[in-house]
Amino acid sequence: MSAYPTVSVGIPTRDRPELVRRAIDGIGSQAYSGPVEIIVVFDGTEPDRSLEAIPGVRVLRNDHKPGLAGARNTAILATSAPWVAFCDDDDVWEPDKLAAQMSMLSAEPSAEFASTGIRVEFGDRSTVRRAGSDRVTHAQLLRSRMSMIHSSTFLIRRAALLDGIGLVDESIPAGQNEDWDLLLRASARNDIVHVDRPLVRVLWGRTSHFSRRWDVKVEALEWLLEHHPDLARDPHGASLVYGQMAFAEACLGQRRRAGAYARQALRHRPFQWRAGASLLVAAGIVDGETVLRALHRFGRGV
Repeated sequence: MSAYPTVSVGIPTRDRPELVRRAIDGIGSQAYSGPVEIIVVFDGTEPDRSLEAIPGVRVLRNDHKPGLAGARNTAILATSAPWVAFCDDDDVWEPDKLAAQMSMLSAEPSAEFASTGIRVEFGDRSTVRRAGSDRVTHAQLLRSRMSMIHSSTFLIRRAALLDGIGLVDESIPAGQNEDWDLLLRASARNDIVHVDRPLVRVLWGRTSHFSRRWDVKVEALEWLLEHHPDLARDPHGASLVYGQMAFAEACLGQRRRAGAYARQALRHRPFQWRAGASLLVAAGIVDGETVLRALHRFGRGV
């Protein structure tokens, strides 16, 4: 691998002009010595061509399926850079993010995928999330989504996406959990190299366009179980997914469905807290938003 290969960073965006410029500034401030290009992909909105006045920035319209997955694939296929990175438009890279990842990757010639820890920003609170190791394995990702391995930290060998791992799957309902699906496929080939420092600031909460689309979340989780049989067979992973589905149904007011998924979660793992939280929400004892706000304050989600 070249000492400083070109990195192409894809930023999907929609109706967030101030946030996307903040994300661009973070990428433009990298201490990395190699070339960095930024591809801003407008999904469902008119592209802001004024961004092209910023050195190194290209602006494209999503020409794939509408949504996050299609926008990411538009950026991946629009470049010939050997490495591609993701950055959501509401997140910000720390200046040494790319340099730290490339330094670790240079010692791992067979590595295809790198990530970093994150700093979650929610309201007036900031929480560091680390993985606790410099490797992330397939077995770990079957047990847990490992939310500190955030999509805005992803740095991936482009050739592996085109021939091996595969592009971001555009068939997932509304693109939900597309990052977990990609991680599972990538880690099945090679461990993910991880810089366990908070090198990306993640803005948590309602900035997500799908943060409260509970119906879509259930569909996407069902899709995951169908397309990743090993996840459905892993007691921890299955319990996690069924617990998330139970919580989503509870927030939708579907008490019977929430109860059924909660029982599934507890059958796989008796101490699945999401099942208990879902039953409390379904019974009206606590509001789902209250649970989410409490979790988000500590950089966590359901």
